[in-house]
Amino acid sequence: MPELAMPSDLAEPPGLASSRDLVGPLVEWYRANARDLPWRRPGFGAWGVLVSEFMLQQTPVARVIPHLEAWLERWPTPADLAAAPPADAVRQWANLGYPRRALWLHRAAVEIRDRHGGIVPSDVDALLALTGIGDYTARAVAVFAYGDRHPVVDTNTRRVLARAIDGRAQPGPPSRRDLEAMAAILPHDREMAAVVNAAAMELGATVCIARVPRCDACPLRGRCAWRAAGYPDTGDDRRKQARYEGSDRQARGAVLKTLRDAATHALPLAEVVADWPDALQRDRAIDSLIADGLVEVSDGLLHLPL
Repeated sequence: MPELAMPSDLAEPPGLASSRDLVGPLVEWYRANARDLPWRRPGFGAWGVLVSEFMLQQTPVARVIPHLEAWLERWPTPADLAAAPPADAVRQWANLGYPRRALWLHRAAVEIRDRHGGIVPSDVDALLALTGIGDYTARAVAVFAYGDRHPVVDTNTRRVLARAIDGRAQPGPPSRRDLEAMAAILPHDREMAAVVNAAAMELGATVCIARVPRCDACPLRGRCAWRAAGYPDTGDDRRKQARYEGSDRQARGAVLKTLRDAATHALPLAEVVADWPDALQRDRAIDSLIADGLVEVSDGLLHLPL
């Protein structure tokens, strides 16, 4: 979802006061059903939370966990990653997808080392100033790593709020109202507010899912406006992701995999996925990767960024 830069002191909007009734059952359900995820364990640390949030963008939890563990074992601090060449970050990212995130994370690590003494900042504005970090990630780090009180809204949270409060099958386009709606249900206590943020995300990820929600298992079923209205089809404005097979994304992935796996880490341009069925698409993929800074050309050789 697109990141939204918003102030941290959002006022409660009119008409949402009753949404606070959701908090009790939501927290009770979360404490009994929350998944045991690495970034939720005590002492995981702000750097680990930041890395996990980068990896979790548009990537399922099950795929992220082994990559996260390997990443933090190799680079346990921002300074460790900042000292490595960007190419190592791209290789370590492997098949997580959206590999620009690896470059952005590397640049953010350099900025954390150079601007913040190697310590991930807790201030939302300071986090927003780092490469690759938007409103969701900044707030998630501030809340889940440092215990600050902010509304944290991801795609799963937006779906829970849309159904339980607004009576809609799917959330509309991201807007300021998402943060206002979440702010409206947050307890004043910072620790409890963090739990409510996590609980709403967890409910959307495991029960209030997009296609076939598990309403019988939902702690909010007695308070859900969408259920009370008879599950109306209110439309779906979510952007549909283009098919992967045969796409430019697939061609880009093939180019990156070839370079990651190359023993010499550099190959002549003509030898990079030379058997790709669409030569124009292959060339377009290479050009776009160069434009994104994910690959470089030197003396006719293609390689990962130095």
